[in-house]
Amino acid sequence: MSSSKEKSSIAVIGSGLIGRSWAMVFMSGGYRVKVYDNQPGQAARAVQEVRKQLEELQEAHMLRGDLSASEQIALLSSHDDLSQALEGTFFIQECVFEEIEAKQNVFQAVESLVGEGVILSSSTSCLLPSNVFSRVQNRKRCIISHPVNPPYYVRLVELVPHPEMLPGVMDTTYALMTAVGQAPVRLNREIDGFALNRVQYAIIAESWRLVQDGVISVNDIDLVMTEGLGMRYAFIGPMETMHLNAPEGLEDYLQRYRDGMRRVLTTFGPVPDFSGEAAERINKEMCELIPADQQHLSVKRERRDQMLMGLAKLKK
Repeated sequence: MSSSKEKSSIAVIGSGLIGRSWAMVFMSGGYRVKVYDNQPGQAARAVQEVRKQLEELQEAHMLRGDLSASEQIALLSSHDDLSQALEGTFFIQECVFEEIEAKQNVFQAVESLVGEGVILSSSTSCLLPSNVFSRVQNRKRCIISHPVNPPYYVRLVELVPHPEMLPGVMDTTYALMTAVGQAPVRLNREIDGFALNRVQYAIIAESWRLVQDGVISVNDIDLVMTEGLGMRYAFIGPMETMHLNAPEGLEDYLQRYRDGMRRVLTTFGPVPDFSGEAAERINKEMCELIPADQQHLSVKRERRDQMLMGLAKLKK
């Protein structure tokens, strides 16, 4: 499984937001990228969109990698023909919408057009590899590379193996993701929600319960994260936090706080259903802070991306 940039290209299947982001990430690392979309003309439009984004990033001095915007664009091609898009590739990143049937169909079609050594990777955020790749005959080269939206600014990629995957596929994918400046993490086996969403849903559930039960407002629970936990979690994770938060490290922390943690955790309520009267109330409160029309949401999303770019720069 050679990943030599000179010899090999990466195919990105699907040219939506995630597909375009992946293309930009791979190009920033100097790889040739072939974008395919089954909607005629869609891949070509995606290339124009990527060109515009890269030029804007260059102007803002936020372009990733050592190559200029024009050098990166020169590495990108668009294809309406799948076999053409797959020719000469060593790695395929699928980015079609989050629907199991669509992904299964893509990989079934792709497998018939590529050699045994080509890695098949999916961007799915929640579908299990054993389901996504169920129509693939040779599942030894199947892996999920789940990015965090938007992948260009948030570096984490969760690598989730298919149960039949060869260890070398994980190593090659990990090396590729590292080479293009992402921060890959390995899951040793598949699990519903992977790691990021399991942790995220735990935070969402308790935040939701606290608002639903009238303990705290929507605005204030978000401040608990942005001005409290989030400040710390941008640089150190929960395990290191415990290790640093007691004079003699993790063991000391557990001796001090183990009982308290267990006591509080037993008071957590049932899993919320995120619907009904509570959902209406929480939505109303959220929309008073940020109205749910395209104009307000676009401004806030743009601000999010700007802040993430600034934070990525700071973390460097």
